[in-house]
Amino acid sequence: MGTYLAYYMTGFIMIPVFIFAIICQMKVKSNFNKYSKIRNTKGLTGAEAAYRLLQLNDITDVRIKCISGSLTDHYNPKTKEICLSEAVFNSASIAAVGIACHEAGHACQHAQGYFPLKIRNMVIPLTNIGSMAGIPLALLGFFFSFEPLVYIGIALYSAVALFQLITLPVEFNASARALRTIENNGFLIAEEYSGAKKVLTAAALTYVAALVSALATLLRLLLLANRRR
Repeated sequence: MGTYLAYYMTGFIMIPVFIFAIICQMKVKSNFNKYSKIRNTKGLTGAEAAYRLLQLNDITDVRIKCISGSLTDHYNPKTKEICLSEAVFNSASIAAVGIACHEAGHACQHAQGYFPLKIRNMVIPLTNIGSMAGIPLALLGFFFSFEPLVYIGIALYSAVALFQLITLPVEFNASARALRTIENNGFLIAEEYSGAKKVLTAAALTYVAALVSALATLLRLLLLANRRR
C-alpha cells in the first residue's frame, strides 16, 4: 500500500515540476527579450565581449562564429567554437554580452581542464542512449513482465539524471566566470551588470528544472519496478 501511495504521489510531484520548468523558460525569454533591447554603454557586441574574455585568459585557438536561431548559443569543445546566435553575435545589448561571455566561460573551462566539464563530456554518449532508450526499454520490460529489461532501462535513464546533475556546476561556473570578467573589466556598468546577471540566473534555473524532472521520472520508474515485484 505504501508503494502504491508513493508511486501516485510522484505523479503529483511531476505537476509542480512541469510548472516550474515552464516558469523557468518564461523567465529566460522574458529577461532575454527585456535586456536584448537595451544597448550597453560601451557598445560592445556579443562577439567582441567573447573575444575579449578569451584574450584575458590567453586563449587563442577558439573561433567565434554566428549561427541561426534564437537562444541557440553554445560552445562546441570538439571544434573549439563559440557559436553565438544572430541576436547575440552582432548585438551590443546587455543580454548579448552576458550570454556571449557565458559561452566564452565554457571555452575557458575546456582550455583549463575544468574537471566537471571533462566528466560531463565523457557521459554524453551514454546520456544520448539513455534519453532515447531508457524509458522505452523499461516500459517494454513492464509490459512483458521481464524484470531484467526493466532495470536495464532504468540504469540507462539514470545516466540522464547523472548528466543533469553534473551539468549544474558546469553551467554555474561558466556564469560565474562570465560575470566576474564583466564586472572586473568594465564590460558592463552599474545596472547593466545587474541585467546580465538576471539573464544568466534565469538560464541557470532551467538546468535545475531539468535535473528535478529527470530525478522525478527516475523515482517513478523505480517505484513502479518495486511495486511489480
